[in-house]
Formats: sequence, structure tokens, C-alpha cells
Amino acid sequence: MTDYARAERRQLADLLLEVGPEVPTVCAGWTTRDLAAHLVVRERRPDAALGVLLPALAAHGERIRLAKAAQPYPEIVQEIRNPPWWSPVSNPLVDSLTNTVEYFIHHEDVRRGTPGFTRRSLAAEEQLVIWRTTRLTARLGLRKLGFPVLIEAPGVGSVRSGDGEPRVTVVGEPGELALFVSGRQRVAEVRLTGEPDAIERLTTVTLGR
Repeated sequence: MTDYARAERRQLADLLLEVGPEVPTVCAGWTTRDLAAHLVVRERRPDAALGVLLPALAAHGERIRLAKAAQPYPEIVQEIRNPPWWSPVSNPLVDSLTNTVEYFIHHEDVRRGTPGFTRRSLAAEEQLVIWRTTRLTARLGLRKLGFPVLIEAPGVGSVRSGDGEPRVTVVGEPGELALFVSGRQRVAEVRLTGEPDAIERLTTVTLGR
């Protein structure tokens, strides 16, 4: 089985060097330098990474990320390429679980940050790996909407968030659905059907990370 977490990490590092530090990404307000710094801090500074979950630590985490972003860009990318063995999110025991979708999404954040990107064709096995995480993310993350949503990956599976008849159905490949439920609705290539007001809410609400 291919180690997709490592493959996505390697491809993202290559792309970051190829495009340079000042290219816009899908993450609003972040250039490639900002995104690269975020990934390094996430893996090497657990105290800063907690700011994503604990608002009280958000300012602390942002200071650390900005300090990292000020360092030479090639060095930041090299740290992405070679994660520490002790990291709580990238050590060998958890790397595949915690980083396959993480690095797939951030790889696409760079690729889709400017118009005219070419959609990648992912291996069926990688789509399955992405789906295992995405179905849980969808079930939990879409609850904030307050109405049921059905997520479908044809030939792979489906998952429902909320009870009752779905007001919106979102159909796409697992990779595209991963982007959609993580807050990248505007760049995810999916098909939506259902009630217009519910679709409007789903496509504009802040989701995921």
C-alpha cells in the first residue's frame, strides 16, 4: 500500500519550492510562505497548534507562526519535507491517519489558489483513504448547519449529517468532498442538489479548519 501521507508531503514540498513564497493559496490571506509556516508549526510546536482548538491560545500560536514565516523560505520547506519523529501529529504511528487528508488538502490549497489549475486524477486507493477521514469530518462538521445533509461518493460510500430527509445532497469524488467539508467549497468540484436556501447556506458557511 502506498504511503499517501508521505507522497502528498513530498509533492507539496516540491510544489512550494517550484512556485515560490509569495503565491496566493485557497486559505484566505495566506501566501505559500504563510501556509508552509503553518505546517511546520503544526508539527513542531504543539503549544502553538493548540491555538486552533483553544481561542485563548490563538494569539500565541499566530505569533509563533509569523516568526516561523519570517525565516528563509527554503529552510521552512525543508522542515516540511523532513518532519520530526517525535511530533504528536507526524510520528510513524499516526502519520498516515493524521496527515494523508491534511497534506492532500494543503497541496490543493496551493494548486487551486490561482485560476486555471488542472484537477489531479487520484488513485482509487488514495480516494478510499481520503474517504475514511472525510466521512467522519462530514458527519461532525456539518452539524452546525442545523439541517440534514447527505454526502455521496459514487461507488465508494455515503454519509448523512443530521436526522431526517436531507435538504441538500453533495456528490463528488472523496478528494473533492474532503475539500468541500473542510471549508474549500468554492474550489471543490462537487454537484449539489436540494433546497436553494439550504444550498446557499451550505456553500457560504465556514466549515472545517
